Amino acid sequence: MKSRNYSRKREAILAKIRSTKSHPTADWIYQELKEEHPDLSLATVYRNIALFKEDGVIVSVGTVNGQEHVDGFTHPHGHFVCNECQAVIDIDGPSDQTEIAAYLEDKQRFKVDRIDLTVYGLCETCAA
Repeated sequence: MKSRNYSRKREAILAKIRSTKSHPTADWIYQELKEEHPDLSLATVYRNIALFKEDGVIVSVGTVNGQEHVDGFTHPHGHFVCNECQAVIDIDGPSDQTEIAAYLEDKQRFKVDRIDLTVYGLCETCAA
C-alpha cells in the first residue's frame, strides 16, 4: 500500500472489508461503521475504497444491482453471484486460473495479466 497519512477511519474501513467474506458494498461498510465513527461520511468510504483498489489491497468483484462489491482477499479466486438473492460467494475450488491463463497464452497467444472469474446462477438456498 502506498504511504499515506494515518487515518483512523481509513484503517477502520479496510479492517471492516477484510473482516468479512460477504463482499461488502460502500453502503454496507458505512452502515457498519457509522455508530463507531459518527463523523464518517459515505463519500469518505467511497474515496477510501478507490484508494485501496488503486493500491491493490482490495479488488472489485463487480456491480450487482447497481452497487459495487469489494473483496479484501486478493488471492486468485472466483466468485459466484446469485441471480435471486444477489449474494456474492467465493469460489475456492475449481477456478484454476493458472490453467486458464496457460491455455490462453499457449493456444490463443494472449498475454494474460489477470483473470476475473464470475459465475452467475442460483445459490443453494435459492435453488431449493
